[in-house]
Amino acid sequence: MNRILIADDDIELGEMLAEYLGREGFEVDLAHDGESALQHAATASYDAIVLDVMMPIKNGFDVLRELRTRSQVPVLMLTARGDDVDSVLGLELGADDYLAKPCNPRVLVARIRAVLRRSEGGEAGELNGEPGTLMRGDLSMEPGTRTVRLNGKPIPMTSTEFTVLSVLLRKAGEVVPKTELSQKALGRELARYDRSLDMHVSNLRRKLGPLANGDERIKTIRGVGYQYVRAQ
Repeated sequence: MNRILIADDDIELGEMLAEYLGREGFEVDLAHDGESALQHAATASYDAIVLDVMMPIKNGFDVLRELRTRSQVPVLMLTARGDDVDSVLGLELGADDYLAKPCNPRVLVARIRAVLRRSEGGEAGELNGEPGTLMRGDLSMEPGTRTVRLNGKPIPMTSTEFTVLSVLLRKAGEVVPKTELSQKALGRELARYDRSLDMHVSNLRRKLGPLANGDERIKTIRGVGYQYVRAQ
């Protein structure tokens, strides 16, 4: 049974979501402020965390910043409806996904399950279960341990970043359409105005930097998608 932490200062909403997720087979703990969310995360092992942005003591962004200094546990942010700034900032800080409030519990469950599949290696099936290491120039990826190394140095990655990168690496030199990348890496149709993929790719560029020759490692092919560049 997957264990989930829901951190939201709306007590009634938290209890409703916990009851719904419980019926869906999840074990759920609740926290109602940022400090207690961090305490829960430090003392228990969670498969995923649902984190509201607006919380007392410490807001969701502060909690996420601190979490990412010590853990890559999958995090789904709950943001104010229509507030693109919150969703973009959450993804920049390392959230795996976001959902606008008020959210449909069924959609939340679907998003949590998609995040869990990514963290367990269930997305990007062409990598899943393959033995050995995938090499692309100075970059190596180990599907079994879900680790990425650049020039031999481990690079911390969220489960979603790992899955996005794995899809691009398997098609290095080819352009991967955004629609295909969304299906394979996020497990859903690409929605209009959804910046998730763009932000995950931006995070990958920041973490991996350019190729050894200074060229861009991941190119944006405007209006189409992304390409992981094969080193010459």
